[in-house]
Amino acid sequence: MKILHTLLFSMLVATSATAFAQWQWIDNDGHKVFSDRAPPADIVDKNILKRPASRAVAPPSDGDTEQPTSAGAPVVLPGAAKAVGVDKELEARKKQAAEAEAAKRKAEEGRVTKAKVENCARAKQAKASLDSGVRISRTNAAGEREFMDDSAKATELKRIQGIIASDCQ
Repeated sequence: MKILHTLLFSMLVATSATAFAQWQWIDNDGHKVFSDRAPPADIVDKNILKRPASRAVAPPSDGDTEQPTSAGAPVVLPGAAKAVGVDKELEARKKQAAEAEAAKRKAEEGRVTKAKVENCARAKQAKASLDSGVRISRTNAAGEREFMDDSAKATELKRIQGIIASDCQ
């Protein structure tokens, strides 16, 4: 009975050792990172503090499909072919999202350009009206018609010239 307990305890220790196989490294920001996966490729070897005892525990994060064993022969991990397909699919999604973002940005730039052209045309027309010397009237908040005096014309002309300077380029 005691041999059975010893055997079970040794099996438990052996399986738990693989469960605790972790990587430890210091990332680029100086933080200590604990993971069951290998560090990214941009982490230098001197910053890797701990490696798992068994090399076949966690696949590397840089997309390799093989891992060396203690004998030196590479071992192809199960599901490695799927990982390559997922990476291609992920890259395709990223490319599609980037293209959609570029199209959205281009459409927004087109809309802004169209609005600037319209504002420019309206501002030039208003400037021409102010420069013509004709008396200009407006409707106030009470619905009454009132004529612009010279100071109001000068203020409006200054505002319109600012619009022309910003939108008519």
